[in-house]
Amino acid sequence: MDAISQNPTPAGVPVPPPPTRATYVVMAAAVLAMLLASLDSLILGTAMPTIVGDLGGLDHLSWVASGYMLATAASTPIWGKLGDMYGRKGCFLGSIGIFLLGSALCGLAQSMNQLIGLRVLQGLGGGGLMVGALSLIGELVTPQARGKFQAMASAVMGAAMVAGPLVGGFLTDHLGWRYCFYVNVPVGLAALVMVAVALQVPARRTAGRIDYLGAALLATAIAALVLITTWGGSKYHWDSAEIIGLAVVAVAATAALIAVERRAAEPVLPLGVFRSRNFCWANVLAFLVGFVMVAVMTFLPMFQQAVQGASATSAGILMLPLLLSMVAVNLFAGQLISRKGNFTLYAAIGAFLIAAGVFLFSLMDTGTGSVVTGAYMAVFGAGLGFAMQVTLSVGMESVERRHLGVASSTVTLSRTLGGSFGVSLAGIVFADHISAGAHHGGPGGRGGHAAPTSATHLSADSLRALPPAAHRAYEHAVAAGTHQVFVYGTVVGVLAFLSAWCIRTRGQVAAAAAAATAAKASTTAQPTGAAH
Repeated sequence: MDAISQNPTPAGVPVPPPPTRATYVVMAAAVLAMLLASLDSLILGTAMPTIVGDLGGLDHLSWVASGYMLATAASTPIWGKLGDMYGRKGCFLGSIGIFLLGSALCGLAQSMNQLIGLRVLQGLGGGGLMVGALSLIGELVTPQARGKFQAMASAVMGAAMVAGPLVGGFLTDHLGWRYCFYVNVPVGLAALVMVAVALQVPARRTAGRIDYLGAALLATAIAALVLITTWGGSKYHWDSAEIIGLAVVAVAATAALIAVERRAAEPVLPLGVFRSRNFCWANVLAFLVGFVMVAVMTFLPMFQQAVQGASATSAGILMLPLLLSMVAVNLFAGQLISRKGNFTLYAAIGAFLIAAGVFLFSLMDTGTGSVVTGAYMAVFGAGLGFAMQVTLSVGMESVERRHLGVASSTVTLSRTLGGSFGVSLAGIVFADHISAGAHHGGPGGRGGHAAPTSATHLSADSLRALPPAAHRAYEHAVAAGTHQVFVYGTVVGVLAFLSAWCIRTRGQVAAAAAAATAAKASTTAQPTGAAH
């Protein structure tokens, strides 16, 4: 098997070689790692009732997901920086190893508290899976050739959204919930071996020390933000002392982080990357896209089950138009974006299609069929295909190669935080409408039967067992709730569309850099000319 190597130029800047067989082996391993990162929480969702029945601890159920999410979000930028400092290979292998160890131990957990603690360990490794894979793509492939590899990555994420609940249900029903964790081990070991054997890059170590204080402050700020979106409006009121306290912690940690990073020899989050206009707007767009994407992916299946009568399994299958559209766009758009560098156009097209798709979702009511919904999903999926490609490409092209890990982790984190805020705020809007439906018994407060108080507590089968009036009231309440979620999603989609026009094309970036260099040279030469 050929080995991948990087031969530095005389200036010491690594130049990605042409793709070889080993390149594709490593990229396949990177895709497997992304699959693990994308599938984990989705697989586990359908297994949670069984886990609670086996281990107990219903009061701590939410922490099985929250603990993992917190650890993943907090460790993502740290893994990116470690990869920049000490080399992609070692850090990527380390993150896979920690994730696999956590997965195996989670499968052996004997109590809910053990499972939560081990999920945190698993999440610490999971934070490096996505960013490590994206950094390898940036390290080993030229900007012009990244499109097809990023298309593979996006396709895997889309496939995970659809397949995750199906796989989780199958494993839980036929093998037991512990296999939802054990299934990670063979897949992760395959990725581990493929990277260890095929990837040969020179190990590097920077002269600076690890920025422990910066890492701690960054993790604190991220954890506070995630907890705000997780607890706000559900466990605690938004104006409660707990949420206000977390907001104060987030602001204080962020302010301290900026002060520390300005003085750090090797900052975990180099502030210089934010001098790039494109990098900043790529993160803004990633946040907004994540906001809309997660909200839609959470509440669209709920509409399909509660209003259109789909089962949990068929709701996953009915999401295929979204997945196929996203994959199809990725296959050609990624390569076009990478080759031509017309970031502005493709970002605007993607954001426009996202906004249009969510607006079409907002038009759905109790009479909307699955075929029409599928057509709307195709529009939305196409938008995701464009937008996710652009944010990754712009983010990685806006920084020096030595900061690729920071770039990929920051874009990933922005999308994650956007999704966290999106699902939290959308959940509050949705719950308000379900409560209204419960109190008024349906549209206009008529019908004589109270709708169920929670859209998450009834399956399609149990809905059919309700009295007809209660069933209709519930359908209308869910339709009204999802309508409002999609209306707000449309507003965020419009903001994403406006943000897209702030991103410059590759040619505009190069022209601006050349003009800045010329201006600097002119300023430097001016005193000499004046002396003559």
